[in-house]
Amino acid sequence: MTVHFIGAGPGAPDLLTLRGRDLIAASPVCLYAGSLVPAAILDHCPPGATIVNTASLSLDEIIETIREAHEAGHDIARLHSGDPSIWSAMGEQLRRLRALGIAFTITPGVPAFAAAAATLEVELTLPRLGQSLVLTRTPGRASAMPERETLERFAATGATLAIHLSIHNLAQVVADLVPAYGEDCPVAVVWRASWPDERVVRATLATVEGAVAGSMERTALIFVGPVLAAEDFSESMLYATGYDRRFRPQSAESPFMGRTE
Repeated sequence: MTVHFIGAGPGAPDLLTLRGRDLIAASPVCLYAGSLVPAAILDHCPPGATIVNTASLSLDEIIETIREAHEAGHDIARLHSGDPSIWSAMGEQLRRLRALGIAFTITPGVPAFAAAAATLEVELTLPRLGQSLVLTRTPGRASAMPERETLERFAATGATLAIHLSIHNLAQVVADLVPAYGEDCPVAVVWRASWPDERVVRATLATVEGAVAGSMERTALIFVGPVLAAEDFSESMLYATGYDRRFRPQSAESPFMGRTE
């Protein structure tokens, strides 16, 4: 039997992938992170399914629940919010399952930063302005940060930052970033992206603390970078007239002329 790790998406139930939906529907046991996965996604569970909220369980208890279901011959849907490749504690579960010889699969989900960018109606990688996106966080009780991974070092690149799990450290975030980005650098904070009670604050590094003023916690995502408010940016060459490319050769001499692969 198999444990299916499934990214349940950022919150809106219809942002679940079709593969994830089908795996949930085929699994008689479902473990989900109740504090972050919307209850509506559980509607895809088959009738009579065993549904376990793991929010109050330890890692040992989660693995024991999986082991018991596996020995009973049941496939298991293991739901994590967003995409399980980042900040999901999936890695430690996979290590335990490998040691137990329990098979698993991983189905990606829509990450919170993508849902938040859609809410903001922005592209996070604009030509000649920002071509890199850094997904990071600040230190917390559950996880320290490696010494080499600091906001100051990321800020030195000028890349767009998507800072997770850090709204409680907003003052320190601002202090760390102002030297590199300047006080006028655009900031956007999205709380509970794609949920019905989603909230958005747009500000600058100089004004964001006052704009948020304790109104958001836990699941807020902080974006920082010039792309957030840019209007005067270069257009991509991808669709530019005269740009010679495989699917739009511009002359008979083009190396792409006649190529169909």
